[in-house]
Amino acid sequence: MSKLPNADDFRSQIEKIKVDKKSEGAEFVDIVSGELHKMLGGYPSNNHRMATCCEVMYSMKKPSDEVLYAPPKGKGATLKIRYYL
Repeated sequence: MSKLPNADDFRSQIEKIKVDKKSEGAEFVDIVSGELHKMLGGYPSNNHRMATCCEVMYSMKKPSDEVLYAPPKGKGATLKIRYYL
């Protein structure tokens, strides 16, 4: 079984997505926690790291960025944040 992603893995992947989108000329990128976790592996599974994924997404949010959707408890596969580039 492959190693489950940790906070640094999620942080690095978000940065990579932002850099890639900015180089394509995008003004923002919408990241959904479930999709982000799937990119790195370990989701869906009984042993996922969704809470960590969501914590990292929130921690990387700047005041100008927007939470487009947050699940009722704030963390889950449907968390969607728009990061302005």
